Amino acid sequence: QVQLVESGGGLVQAGGSLRLSCAASGRTFSSYAMGWFRQAPGKEREFVAAISWRGGRTYYADSVKGRFTVSRDNAKNTVYLQMNSLKPEDTAVYYCAAGPVPGATQNYNYWGQGTQVTVSS
Repeated sequence: QVQLVESGGGLVQAGGSLRLSCAASGRTFSSYAMGWFRQAPGKEREFVAAISWRGGRTYYADSVKGRFTVSRDNAKNTVYLQMNSLKPEDTAVYYCAAGPVPGATQNYNYWGQGTQVTVSS
């Protein structure tokens, strides 16, 4: 069992930066791939980024490639999403998730409650 708690969301102006954190409970965190997803009002939840269990492989949605960076610290049971050059269209609730395989599909076993990111123009 893994419990995930996101933090770091907030209100930022366009062009600004935020770093989201996702803290995981449980001793098996390092064995899970981690993903970040987001859901904007009135839209489906979509893939943002993912990282393999050792951090050697990362994956990004085209819409965030070059602006967002996913990383993890297995010693701290935490995965991060550094978001730079934020745009109003990045406004959404951001969720982290844990599963067996990193990727864009939502086939993850565990999900956090989400953290709100709002980018003003």
